[in-house]
Amino acid sequence: MPEVIFNGPDGRLEGRYHHSKVPNAPVALLLHPHPQHGGTMNNKVVYTLYHAFVRKGFSTLRFNFRGVGRSQGRFDAGQGELSDAASALDWMQSYNPNAQACWVGGFSFGAWIGMQLLMRRPEIDGFVSVAPPANAYDFTFLAPCPSSGLIVHGNADEVVPEASVAKLATKLGTQKNIRVKYRTVEGANHFFGSHLDPLNEVVDQYLAEALADMPAPAKMPALEAAMR
Repeated sequence: MPEVIFNGPDGRLEGRYHHSKVPNAPVALLLHPHPQHGGTMNNKVVYTLYHAFVRKGFSTLRFNFRGVGRSQGRFDAGQGELSDAASALDWMQSYNPNAQACWVGGFSFGAWIGMQLLMRRPEIDGFVSVAPPANAYDFTFLAPCPSSGLIVHGNADEVVPEASVAKLATKLGTQKNIRVKYRTVEGANHFFGSHLDPLNEVVDQYLAEALADMPAPAKMPALEAAMR
C-alpha cells in the first residue's frame, strides 16, 4: 500500500495506491466523505471499499481531497474536489494505459463527487456508491446515468434517510441499458460502525458478479485467478 503524491489542480495530493500484479488489470478510484466533517482517505468505509477492489485484482487508488492530510489547497464545496478526483483518475490512467475497465467508488460526499465524475468521464464502466447524500445534494445531473453500478445504504442511517436513497435508486433503475442495484444493510447507520463486514459482503458479491459479466477479452486467466 505505497504512499503516492501527485499533482492536482490546487497543489499536491496525497494518496495510497495498490498496483495489481494482473496484466492490464481494471482500475478503481475511491473517494472519501466530507472534508469538513472529518472525512479522509483512511475512513473505515473507504478503507473497506479499497480492499474489496484490491481483492478482486484491481489497481486501486484512494486519496485525500485538497486541504486534507498532506494534500495541499483548501476545501472548495465540491467543485474543486471534483477536479481533484479527475486529476487522480488521470494519474492512475497514466500508470495503467491498457486497463481493461475503470470504476469509481465513494462514500457519502465522496459518492456525490464520484457520480459527478461518472458523468464527465465516459471511460468509467461502473460505480459503487455508499450512502449517497440524496437528501442534501442534487443528483438530477444523472440524466441519464451512463453506467451500471451499485448503491448501498444503511437502513438505520440517521444522516441520510433511507427513503431518499431508495427513491434515487428507483429512478436510476428505470433507465434502459444500465443496471443499478440497490442494497441495504440491516441496522447500519450512516457510518456503518459495527456493520462493515456486511457492507464488505455486499460489495464483494456485486464486484464478483460484475466481473463475471465483463466482455470476454477482459476475462483474462490472471484476473479470474485474482477473483478466487
